[in-house]
Amino acid sequence: MSTGDSLSRPGLDAIFGCMNDTLRNDETPLKLVVVLGSVRQGRFGPVITRWFLDEVRKHGRFDIDLLDLAETPLPLALPPGSTELQNVQGRPADMIALAARLDAADAFVLVTPEYNHSFPASLKHLIDWHYTQWKAKPVSFVCYGGLGGGLRAVEQLRLVLAEMHAVGLRDVVSFDRHWEHFDEGGQLRNPEGACDAAKTLLDRLTWWGTTLREARHTRPYDSAA
Repeated sequence: MSTGDSLSRPGLDAIFGCMNDTLRNDETPLKLVVVLGSVRQGRFGPVITRWFLDEVRKHGRFDIDLLDLAETPLPLALPPGSTELQNVQGRPADMIALAARLDAADAFVLVTPEYNHSFPASLKHLIDWHYTQWKAKPVSFVCYGGLGGGLRAVEQLRLVLAEMHAVGLRDVVSFDRHWEHFDEGGQLRNPEGACDAAKTLLDRLTWWGTTLREARHTRPYDSAA
């Protein structure tokens, strides 16, 4: 190699420094917001959510923020348009804090039942109130219901989240006839299949969450518009 083609020590340090920064970023835990979507009286969602949170802790790549929509009331009336929806600082303090939690997330998991072939209105209301917080972030699902296992709710959520510029993941955890899968103490009767599915979901979410976090920091998503 000629002298003109060689890299100086500062040049090598810059390259390897960038590589080390990337490695450090990859190892930084992802901020995962888990949304408990059901607000129905007597809901089964907390049982499934507690099980899933245990799986997330075992996985070890996420900092968890649990958002229970039964404890997160939002005004029924939405602002008139997208401009007003983006004006988060004009909201009451509790709503500003909620938007900040979603904004800080690197990834989401929505825990949703299926009601009448769809997902609960509480989830739609949360999504509609937050116009920018989902952008360029991965979203996966833990769903439950009757014979369909909540999958019809998930398919409709994918359409909504695509409109919000989120990335809906293929991998889900689904419980058909969910009440038969858990014992009285909230433990899975036969955990192997569901735990394997949860690990696959979390592995995929780690890849997408890490990749999109790096992409958002390197080139803000709105700059691609």
